[in-house]
Amino acid sequence: MAFFLFDLLSDVWEGMSGTYMGKDWSHCYQLFEIWEVEDQKITMYFMKMYERLLVNYRHDRADEKRKADKRRKKSSGGEGKSFTHNVQG
Repeated sequence: MAFFLFDLLSDVWEGMSGTYMGKDWSHCYQLFEIWEVEDQKITMYFMKMYERLLVNYRHDRADEKRKADKRRKKSSGGEGKSFTHNVQG
């Protein structure tokens, strides 16, 4: 039930960087009432634990992508190398 309800909550993304911030928990109580969740504390515990895992996973993937992009730019001459041209004419 926790994973099902967690999936119903909307995602929150940071606007400028596009970083995943987690879920919008403002409607959680209404979902508990609609789905008649008996043990709300345990359900919320598993939902928050899963959210932490998901946020960490997405953060790690974003870091890996950022590092790979940086390596690719560096190897292609995009960073770290400066070229000077002496043009006479």
